[in-house]
Amino acid sequence: MVVEPKEAETMTAGGLYIPDNAKEKPQQGVIVAVGPGSKDEPMEVKVGETVLYGKYAGTEVTVENKKYLIVKQSDILAIL
Repeated sequence: MVVEPKEAETMTAGGLYIPDNAKEKPQQGVIVAVGPGSKDEPMEVKVGETVLYGKYAGTEVTVENKKYLIVKQSDILAIL
């Protein structure tokens, strides 16, 4: 499946600015495409759902200056 990661936060809840080198890698995103799954593991997520995934899950790709993440369904931790 293809996930569009949400942007990392630039401000804390208290209003402090977070510099680029201190931002954490986002772990939440919106699904933009899914495959058919497999016979043993049918696809349970749908396009448009927001998901949480592992910190080091998937492969990053850039298409038309947008960053996407290709992940397996088993890398999804939760559907929000």
